[in-house]
Amino acid sequence: VMFPLARNALKRFKIRSIQPIRSRQKHKKHSPDFHDKYGDTVLASGTAFCVVAWVYTATQIGIEWNLSPVGRVTPQEWNDE
Repeated sequence: VMFPLARNALKRFKIRSIQPIRSRQKHKKHSPDFHDKYGDTVLASGTAFCVVAWVYTATQIGIEWNLSPVGRVTPQEWNDE
């Protein structure tokens, strides 16, 4: 249970802190900035670059991707000495 005085103070504090922000936002005209204009394009091109770089790296540097040794490994003769 909150005391009435504290509850009143919190209400006033919240109203005072929100009202100036709302009035500033209302009067400000939102003009498109760099992120609004080019944000999606930059994100898409960065993603495409990373995908291309990884695909090139994975296919060109000669990594063997966990290929099964079945058929390539032959057992050696057992030495009983």
